[in-house]
Amino acid sequence: MSKDVIIACDFPGRKETLDFLDKFKEEKPFVKVGMELFYAEGPKFVKEIKDRGHKIFLDLKLCDIPNTVKKAMAALSDLDVDICNLHAFGGMEMMKAAVEGLTRPDGSRPLLIAVTVLTSISQEMLENEIKIERPLKDVVIEYAKNAKEAGLDGVVCSPLEASIVHENCGDSFLTVTPGIRFADDAKGDQQRVTTPAKAKEIGSDYIVVGRSITAAEDPVKAYRRCVEEFCK
Repeated sequence: MSKDVIIACDFPGRKETLDFLDKFKEEKPFVKVGMELFYAEGPKFVKEIKDRGHKIFLDLKLCDIPNTVKKAMAALSDLDVDICNLHAFGGMEMMKAAVEGLTRPDGSRPLLIAVTVLTSISQEMLENEIKIERPLKDVVIEYAKNAKEAGLDGVVCSPLEASIVHENCGDSFLTVTPGIRFADDAKGDQQRVTTPAKAKEIGSDYIVVGRSITAAEDPVKAYRRCVEEFCK
């Protein structure tokens, strides 16, 4: 399995997204379509990006009762994206239902991964606001184990936790890690962050990079820097 850099296309609409993607004349980078863009432009725009030759991580973080998530995943399976996700917090039955809903009649489906603990959440927030009084890394491990048992392909976690996920769930269990910044960037609203080079060293399989690329003076140069540090 090849490592890859996924660009978080967290733009408000179609024009801004296509203006950004048009900067890439030689590459067709893997992109993330999140809630902001999906809610603004809908499924047809996801297909438009796919038709332009990009792999897509559809980052909608589903979390609801199992039957609702199953039906939602069945609808998303027709978009031909490469990765979908949900919240591990929704529990084992919800995750199993998601796999069932996402699987097409021919047995194929996108990769399905579970969000463990958001990279914006610190240990203090986990205890004081969410009322989970356990070490954050233990929560990540338990959620990852549940996701694997439910038949998922991997998890979204902080790059700082990628190695412990692999230790507990195996090397083939994917770690998709946001919270990536260049060493000279501000960390923004995320708490558990690291650089592309460090994420490679720790064991991330995919890194999700947003503002360090999308807000760069030269996004293509920044993307190539990420690829060089993480993939080469």
